[in-house]
Amino acid sequence: MEKEILEHGFNFNRRRFLSRLSLGLGSAALGSLMIPDLFGGNNADDDSLPPGIPHFAPKAKRVIYLFQNGAPSQQELFDYKPKLREMLGQEIPPSVRGTQRLTGMTANQASFPLVGSFVNFKQYGQSRAWVSDLFPYTAKIVDDLCIVKSMFTEAINHDPALTFLQTGSQQGNRPSMGSWLSYGLGNENKNLPNFTVLLSRGIGNGQGVYSKLWSNGFLDSIHQGVQFSKGEDPVLYLRDPEGMDRHARRDMLDNLAQLNDMAYQEFGDPEITAKVKQYEMAYRMQTAVPEVMDLSKESDDIIKLYGPDCLVPGTYAANCLLARKLSENGVRFVQLYHQGWDQHGNLPFEIARQAKDVDQASAALVTDLKQRGLLDETLVIWGGEFGRTSYTQGKLTADNYGRDHHPRCFTIWMAGGGIKPGMVYGETDELGYNIAQNPVHVHDFQATILHQMGLNHEKLIFKHLGRRYRLTDVSGKVINDLIA
Repeated sequence: MEKEILEHGFNFNRRRFLSRLSLGLGSAALGSLMIPDLFGGNNADDDSLPPGIPHFAPKAKRVIYLFQNGAPSQQELFDYKPKLREMLGQEIPPSVRGTQRLTGMTANQASFPLVGSFVNFKQYGQSRAWVSDLFPYTAKIVDDLCIVKSMFTEAINHDPALTFLQTGSQQGNRPSMGSWLSYGLGNENKNLPNFTVLLSRGIGNGQGVYSKLWSNGFLDSIHQGVQFSKGEDPVLYLRDPEGMDRHARRDMLDNLAQLNDMAYQEFGDPEITAKVKQYEMAYRMQTAVPEVMDLSKESDDIIKLYGPDCLVPGTYAANCLLARKLSENGVRFVQLYHQGWDQHGNLPFEIARQAKDVDQASAALVTDLKQRGLLDETLVIWGGEFGRTSYTQGKLTADNYGRDHHPRCFTIWMAGGGIKPGMVYGETDELGYNIAQNPVHVHDFQATILHQMGLNHEKLIFKHLGRRYRLTDVSGKVINDLIA
């Protein structure tokens, strides 16, 4: 037995240990001496609960993340700065700009002229939040939103910033937020994946999205995000091949499970059982997914709420409606990526079309969840990876300008899931360049999301290669001011 432990030490686990020893109390005591964390509840700290159990009562059950890929310009949408219009064309003061790192696209500019927004703003709701004329539908639900104007990040380019927001690391190869929630909370619906991904593209300049953003990293592969596509098969390879029916598929999976169990008993590799779970999930999804994707039962009022594009597969509106259906069917984390927000030039024209693409459907999702009684238990998030500069990139003309990447401050909004509604949190300076009040770091944002889901971000831990990893790495704090 001692030789076996040495041979398979890295794959040794509770089930295999107990299967090879008698199950008496003496054996259990021996096991706890030989493998100290054998009964410690997975790879977490001693004071953590086993995966699948919240650390405390959650305020939210599910998350829908409407990620606006490419970084929307806050100055054109939510962060109203009339001073920028007054100072149009003037050089940004050195005292404001400071020594901030710049991208290679503007570092060599001869000057940095300020530019105010081309669009007008108004105040809405009891919260008196400023919203631009580009978002008329969002303006109507402003009292359901918590608008955070003081987000910031260290990453200054798209890929590391996007990866940082989704995984807690700029380098990648880490579990995404959806994977951490799947690992920490388990399934709510056994017939659908815990973590799903929906992609859409607007008509502006797009930045790529990659599967590493919904990777399980070092967690079991059962926690990886499942991408839904707009084609005839929303999940690839889900259909039975020609000549195979449900009974034949069931027999095949049963026989395969027996073979995999033999392999697991021999090698103790937990990825073997993860694969078996994936096969079984795919089998159940063959029935569940077509039902969720079917929009024929949606009322005319719902179609009107989201807009006609919701009937066009692959559009942002269609994905928002599908996100509601997936969420109400128990999918823990629904991640949307909408490309097209990277406006380095021609911003007035591009952002107007991009805003029109998302405004109605984003507001409709919040309204739809609210009227179904689901908003309180569903946390909806809207925002990009960083913000945009207060000065123009390239030449400033009377009717055209662009904005470069700006990690020092950007705006997101949240709704539902125990977050305070009708609230504007944080402020930037009068030029919208630096945070003036209540900064919120990316790790603070992530810690707050986990908290709403009943998870302590400092205790949601997985030990890998000798280190204890978590979504918030070694920092982050819950922003209690945002919590209802």
